[in-house]
Amino acid sequence: MEVTARDQVDVKLHDFRAFCGRARRRPLDFREPARHAATMSSTLKAILGPTNTGKTHYAIERMTGYGTGMIGLPLRLLAREVYDRVVERKGAAHVALVTGEERIVPSTARYWVCTVESMPVDVRVDFVAIDEIQLAEDQDRGHVFTDRILNLRGSHETLLLGSDTMRGVLRTLDLGAETEPRERFSELRYAGHCKITKLPKRTAIVAFSTDEVYAIGELLRRQKGGAAIVMGALSPRTRNAQVAMYQSGEVDYIVATDAIGMGLNLDVDRVVFASRSKFDGRRHRLLTPAECAQIAGRAGRFRTDGEFGETATCPHFDEETWKAIEAHRFDPVDHLQWRNSALDFSSLRRLILSLEKPSGHPALIHNPHALDEWVLRRMSEDGAIGPNVAGARRVKRLWDLARLPDFRKAGPEGHARLVLGLAETLADPDARLSDTGLERRLDDLSSTQGDIAKLQQRLANIRTWTYAAHRPDWLENPEKWQDRTREIEDSLSDALHEALTARFVDRRTTALLASLKKEDALVTELTPEGDVRVEGHVVGRLKGLTFEPVLDARTLEGKAVRGAAQAAVRPLIVERLSLIVAAPDDAFKLNDEGQVEHINSPVGQLVKGSGWMSPRVEIIGAAEVDPAEREAARQRLEQWATKETARILPTHTKLAVEKAGDALDGLARGIAFRVLESGAAVDLRQDDPGLRLTAEQREALKGIGIRAGRVAAHVPDAQKPAGQRMIAILRAVFEGQPFPLAPEGAGSFALDGTWPEEALAANGYLRFGKRAVRADLAERLGWEIAKRRKEAGKNAFPIEIDLASVVSCPADNWPAVLKGFGLAPAEKDKETDAVLLWRYAARARPEGRPERGRNQGGAPHQNAGGKGGKGPRGGKPQGGGRGPSRNAPASRKPDPDSPFAALAALLPEEKPKPKKKKRKPKPKAESGAPETGSDFTYTPFQ
Repeated sequence: MEVTARDQVDVKLHDFRAFCGRARRRPLDFREPARHAATMSSTLKAILGPTNTGKTHYAIERMTGYGTGMIGLPLRLLAREVYDRVVERKGAAHVALVTGEERIVPSTARYWVCTVESMPVDVRVDFVAIDEIQLAEDQDRGHVFTDRILNLRGSHETLLLGSDTMRGVLRTLDLGAETEPRERFSELRYAGHCKITKLPKRTAIVAFSTDEVYAIGELLRRQKGGAAIVMGALSPRTRNAQVAMYQSGEVDYIVATDAIGMGLNLDVDRVVFASRSKFDGRRHRLLTPAECAQIAGRAGRFRTDGEFGETATCPHFDEETWKAIEAHRFDPVDHLQWRNSALDFSSLRRLILSLEKPSGHPALIHNPHALDEWVLRRMSEDGAIGPNVAGARRVKRLWDLARLPDFRKAGPEGHARLVLGLAETLADPDARLSDTGLERRLDDLSSTQGDIAKLQQRLANIRTWTYAAHRPDWLENPEKWQDRTREIEDSLSDALHEALTARFVDRRTTALLASLKKEDALVTELTPEGDVRVEGHVVGRLKGLTFEPVLDARTLEGKAVRGAAQAAVRPLIVERLSLIVAAPDDAFKLNDEGQVEHINSPVGQLVKGSGWMSPRVEIIGAAEVDPAEREAARQRLEQWATKETARILPTHTKLAVEKAGDALDGLARGIAFRVLESGAAVDLRQDDPGLRLTAEQREALKGIGIRAGRVAAHVPDAQKPAGQRMIAILRAVFEGQPFPLAPEGAGSFALDGTWPEEALAANGYLRFGKRAVRADLAERLGWEIAKRRKEAGKNAFPIEIDLASVVSCPADNWPAVLKGFGLAPAEKDKETDAVLLWRYAARARPEGRPERGRNQGGAPHQNAGGKGGKGPRGGKPQGGGRGPSRNAPASRKPDPDSPFAALAALLPEEKPKPKKKKRKPKPKAESGAPETGSDFTYTPFQ
């Protein structure tokens, strides 16, 4: 960039002011003659102001306008960034990069971009700039910045860039510097406290310990897809990669230490503090308001306003502090760290004494606790080195070793042990580290395996040897080791970046979120297994109409994936809805949970309707589409469910939908209603008085699918396994709770406490003691018993055990089943107590109801089945009369606790029949069981 006419005018004006200032100024005895003493046209200007004022940009513009120039920056990372910008303008052949760990110095270099510590003070240039001069207050590095402020000058122009808090101390030092205030391009506003879960995008979260940074990073990964990590312990290459990931939009959050406050150019809208205390190498302390402002000032870029605040457990800024940060008003810097530059290298003791020499100026303070001075004193106390080292070359060698930076952050003692170990080899100025020893050390550090902590440790160690490789007087082949250490540092940096990304960034989520920002349609595919891929990333699985993200949707991370994938999945769901609408009936099936399945996945759920035979259907899933788009598919599923119910339960459909029962009359109509209400069967044994259907009524019921006998009325198609299952599903949906289902194909089964009467009836079973018997088989068994009674010709008759197979009843439960038909033992084997003959027991009556056949005096007819008596047709009763014997005891009352006592109520009133003339007997009907549910009568019920 060439100097403009306006710039030339400014330079001349500053030259004149500087000349006047020098004429008035007296030399200061604390300051050496300025290196590269300025010419009569040289100017010294201090550009002071908060962050985002364009100070560094202005310095680069001014430097590239001269033929030669040099700029000193506070961080190696920032130096690399400025180096790249200058290379774009001037070409790599004309730009040098000099830091403690990196040297790129072309032979034709005209512009020098350096860290402040590495500025080559013996190079004469037209322009010099020193950035972030307020760091002259820092106890560890401040003396270097102070030295550059006092002594380094460009032959034409020198710029001092920093905070406005330096204005007073620069005036106190009487440097003759013209100060130019700068205002922020944008406003910085206090936003208060905000939970991490609620932080907006493009936010930087600042913490001051590794554990805290990692914890916040993990939380942001789960909630927001990920975050970039920036810490001082990272190598510049790793930090650059993490920053690039944030700048590109791959992640929307960055978690950093206070390293973010020094010159990192980021597109940050808000900076929040997770804490405001730090360990400065000696003690834990609170950040000053000026330090908070330096960090908070990273929010906002150019004309875009920024915000700052707190999060997590960080205490709130008090009103005075946040207002000061907003207005950029802070206590002025009243002193700088200083170290004597005129050092005495004649002996180690004299060097230490010269380092301790005071400045003689109240604004310049010497820090006796600087790490390099502390290490030098340890050398003087070490027996292997000793305090008696003399000679400029040997003393300078020890001073160079003492100034090795503590890249490992091992603390004074740990760092001192490393330096003393090197000093044992390199104390002699002619000594060099051997290639063999260095190779062995580097081999141990070259591995890229391990977790984040191990990679960081190796990286810190390799930075130490990278620094050593750029000291040509320390190694045998420095050029070789510069390449080797750079290669190892780069590979470790890349591995650390990948490890940080793998731990703190969900690549799948962030890639999907980034792709959704594009205007182009997303590339979405559905695998045969149902996996959904968007832009090549598996985001979940589509089961039926339900999208299941790869992560638990209850977590915030899962919600992020689901929200990001919604736009991509929606077309797939719309397509499946269309397939459902057009699908044939055989493409659907009903599972045991009352769900309608399509292509082996549930897509609809039966829900309670107006009756148990008329459920509604709701769509399962498809939340990504509008309700109107789901309605056609819902109607199709509901239509199929109605047809499927009609197919499996045709009789119920006739009764519930077609109202076929309305055409019946009297008892038949009542039976039809009861069957529909119960589900599959009605137990007629409990009716009092017993039902007496005509043949026409039975035929009418049979015409609509109901069989009615004397034990039960039932629906044969509902007693098939498919019908029982369908009824159980429909009743469970209607009642909102699980409904028991009888064992498939069972003629009978043992009962337990989970079977209420309504559940038995719905499955088509009747209770016989502790056993359930299917209604149609109970009718058949009843017919067989009546046949045995008729063949015996008397009320006491045998029943063979073979009949138990009719209802699949085990022998142990057989007596209880017979008792369910109103039978009682009439004769038992005296030895085995086995029942030999059975009889019909007397019928029980409900309390308060007179028995039929009771005379006016209240004496009932004697039970004709008593001992020695005959049945109702068995001839004369005992005593010779037609009526009961006068001496006969009163009729016995049946056991009311018997589960079969109610069956006795079905017996008709016994009336004496007139004697009839004998007639020839009719031929016997052919033996055989009638059709189940046909019009037949049991002998005891005649």
